[in-house]
Amino acid sequence: MLIQPFEPKYTEAVIQLILGIQIGEFQVPITRQDQPDLEQIPAVYQQKKGNFWVALHEGQVVGTIAAIDFGDDMLALRKMFVHADFRGPEHGTARMLWETLLNWSTERQIRAIFLGTIERLVAARKFYARNGFAEIAKQNLPENFPLMPVDTLFYVKRFTAAPSPQ
Repeated sequence: MLIQPFEPKYTEAVIQLILGIQIGEFQVPITRQDQPDLEQIPAVYQQKKGNFWVALHEGQVVGTIAAIDFGDDMLALRKMFVHADFRGPEHGTARMLWETLLNWSTERQIRAIFLGTIERLVAARKFYARNGFAEIAKQNLPENFPLMPVDTLFYVKRFTAAPSPQ
Protein backbone atom coordinates (compact mmCIF):
# COMPACT_ATOMS: atom_id res chain seq x y z
CA MET A 1 0.00 0.00 0.00
CA LEU A 2 1.31 3.41 -0.96
CA ILE A 3 -0.08 6.70 0.34
CA GLN A 4 0.80 9.70 -1.81
CA PRO A 5 -0.47 13.20 -2.55
CA PHE A 6 -3.19 13.41 -5.18
CA GLU A 7 -2.18 13.96 -8.79
CA PRO A 8 -4.68 14.98 -11.51
CA LYS A 9 -4.28 11.60 -13.27
CA TYR A 10 -6.23 10.06 -10.35
CA THR A 11 -9.28 12.35 -10.69
CA GLU A 12 -11.69 9.88 -12.28
CA ALA A 13 -10.59 6.98 -10.06
CA VAL A 14 -11.08 9.13 -6.95
CA ILE A 15 -14.55 10.20 -8.10
CA GLN A 16 -15.60 6.63 -8.87
CA LEU A 17 -14.32 5.35 -5.51
CA ILE A 18 -16.07 8.08 -3.52
CA LEU A 19 -19.39 7.90 -5.40
CA GLY A 20 -19.35 4.11 -5.21
CA ILE A 21 -19.10 4.27 -1.44
CA GLN A 22 -21.42 7.25 -0.90
CA ILE A 23 -24.22 6.17 -3.21
CA GLY A 24 -23.72 2.46 -3.84
CA GLU A 25 -22.79 1.39 -0.35
CA PHE A 26 -24.38 3.92 2.01
CA GLN A 27 -27.19 5.42 -0.11
CA VAL A 28 -26.11 8.98 0.73
CA PRO A 29 -28.28 11.37 -1.29
CA ILE A 30 -25.40 13.10 -3.07
CA THR A 31 -24.28 13.23 -6.70
CA ARG A 32 -21.14 14.01 -8.62
CA GLN A 33 -22.63 17.41 -9.45
CA ASP A 34 -23.15 18.07 -5.71
CA GLN A 35 -19.38 17.69 -5.25
CA PRO A 36 -17.65 20.01 -7.72
CA ASP A 37 -14.60 19.93 -5.42
CA LEU A 38 -13.80 16.46 -6.79
CA GLU A 39 -13.21 17.93 -10.24
CA GLN A 40 -10.90 20.60 -8.76
CA ILE A 41 -8.88 18.81 -6.08
CA PRO A 42 -5.66 20.86 -6.42
CA ALA A 43 -7.57 24.17 -6.29
CA VAL A 44 -9.82 23.15 -3.39
CA TYR A 45 -7.65 20.91 -1.21
CA GLN A 46 -4.00 21.36 -2.10
CA GLN A 47 -3.84 24.96 -0.90
CA LYS A 48 -2.06 26.53 2.10
CA LYS A 49 -1.88 23.84 4.81
CA GLY A 50 -4.43 21.57 3.10
CA ASN A 51 -3.83 18.51 0.97
CA PHE A 52 -5.46 15.43 -0.57
CA TRP A 53 -3.94 11.94 -0.48
CA VAL A 54 -4.71 8.68 -2.22
CA ALA A 55 -4.04 5.14 -1.06
CA LEU A 56 -2.81 3.03 -3.95
CA HIS A 57 -2.78 -0.76 -4.17
CA GLU A 58 -1.04 -2.04 -7.29
CA GLY A 59 -1.55 1.38 -8.86
CA GLN A 60 -5.31 1.48 -8.17
CA VAL A 61 -6.94 4.10 -5.92
CA VAL A 62 -8.42 2.24 -2.93
CA GLY A 63 -8.65 5.08 -0.41
CA THR A 64 -8.62 8.83 0.05
CA ILE A 65 -8.28 11.43 2.78
CA ALA A 66 -8.24 15.20 2.46
CA ALA A 67 -7.88 18.32 4.56
CA ILE A 68 -9.07 21.82 3.76
CA ASP A 69 -7.18 24.67 5.40
CA PHE A 70 -9.89 27.02 6.62
CA GLY A 71 -7.61 29.35 8.53
CA ASP A 72 -6.24 29.90 12.03
CA ASP A 73 -4.18 26.66 11.86
CA MET A 74 -7.33 24.53 11.58
CA LEU A 75 -8.21 21.87 9.04
CA ALA A 76 -11.47 20.34 7.88
CA LEU A 77 -11.12 16.58 7.40
CA ARG A 78 -12.85 15.55 4.20
CA LYS A 79 -13.20 12.68 1.80
CA MET A 80 -11.94 9.87 4.02
CA PHE A 81 -13.03 6.82 2.07
CA VAL A 82 -11.64 3.29 1.83
CA HIS A 83 -12.85 0.66 -0.63
CA ALA A 84 -14.64 -2.18 1.19
CA ASP A 85 -12.00 -4.73 0.12
CA PHE A 86 -9.27 -2.68 1.86
CA ARG A 87 -10.96 -1.91 5.17
CA GLY A 88 -10.07 -3.34 8.55
CA PRO A 89 -6.93 -3.74 10.61
CA GLU A 90 -5.57 -6.49 8.37
CA HIS A 91 -5.15 -3.91 5.60
CA GLY A 92 -4.46 -0.81 7.69
CA THR A 93 -5.53 1.51 4.88
CA ALA A 94 -7.54 3.90 7.06
CA ARG A 95 -4.76 3.91 9.66
CA MET A 96 -2.12 4.78 7.05
CA LEU A 97 -4.27 7.56 5.61
CA TRP A 98 -4.96 8.93 9.09
CA GLU A 99 -1.28 8.80 10.09
CA THR A 100 -0.39 10.65 6.89
CA LEU A 101 -2.78 13.45 7.85
CA LEU A 102 -1.48 13.48 11.45
CA ASN A 103 2.12 13.75 10.31
CA TRP A 104 1.15 16.53 7.90
CA SER A 105 -0.64 18.33 10.75
CA THR A 106 2.39 18.03 13.02
CA GLU A 107 4.71 19.49 10.40
CA ARG A 108 2.34 22.43 9.87
CA GLN A 109 1.51 23.04 13.56
CA ILE A 110 -2.22 22.51 13.16
CA ARG A 111 -4.27 23.34 16.30
CA ALA A 112 -7.43 21.38 15.49
CA ILE A 113 -9.07 19.15 12.89
CA PHE A 114 -12.85 19.37 12.45
CA LEU A 115 -15.12 17.11 10.42
CA GLY A 116 -18.73 16.56 9.52
CA THR A 117 -20.38 13.21 8.84
CA ILE A 118 -23.73 11.47 8.87
CA GLU A 119 -25.30 9.13 11.39
CA ARG A 120 -25.35 6.01 9.21
CA LEU A 121 -21.55 5.97 8.85
CA VAL A 122 -21.20 4.06 12.12
CA ALA A 123 -17.79 2.51 11.43
CA ALA A 124 -16.36 5.89 10.46
CA ARG A 125 -17.73 7.47 13.63
CA LYS A 126 -16.14 4.70 15.72
CA PHE A 127 -12.84 5.31 13.92
CA TYR A 128 -13.01 9.02 14.76
CA ALA A 129 -13.78 8.31 18.42
CA ARG A 130 -10.87 5.83 18.67
CA ASN A 131 -8.59 8.50 17.25
CA GLY A 132 -9.38 11.25 19.72
CA PHE A 133 -12.24 13.12 18.06
CA ALA A 134 -15.02 14.47 20.27
CA GLU A 135 -18.52 15.25 19.06
CA ILE A 136 -19.29 18.97 18.83
CA ALA A 137 -22.58 20.78 18.29
CA LYS A 138 -22.99 22.42 14.88
CA GLN A 139 -23.41 25.83 16.53
CA ASN A 140 -19.98 25.41 18.18
CA LEU A 141 -18.10 24.94 14.92
CA PRO A 142 -15.72 27.73 13.91
CA GLU A 143 -17.54 30.35 11.87
CA ASN A 144 -15.48 29.66 8.75
CA PHE A 145 -15.77 25.84 8.88
CA PRO A 146 -16.76 24.67 5.35
CA LEU A 147 -20.11 22.94 5.88
CA MET A 148 -21.40 20.16 3.64
CA PRO A 149 -25.21 20.11 3.28
CA VAL A 150 -25.54 16.36 4.01
CA ASP A 151 -23.57 16.42 7.28
CA THR A 152 -25.53 16.17 10.51
CA LEU A 153 -22.85 15.21 13.06
CA PHE A 154 -19.66 17.12 13.77
CA TYR A 155 -16.41 16.25 15.51
CA VAL A 156 -13.21 17.98 16.56
CA LYS A 157 -9.74 16.79 17.50
CA ARG A 158 -7.76 19.51 19.24
CA PHE A 159 -4.01 19.42 19.67
CA THR A 160 -2.48 20.97 22.78
CA ALA A 161 0.96 20.09 21.53
CA ALA A 162 2.12 18.82 18.19
CA PRO A 163 -0.10 15.91 17.08
CA SER A 164 1.40 12.48 16.80
CA PRO A 165 0.13 9.23 15.30
CA GLN A 166 -1.62 7.01 17.84
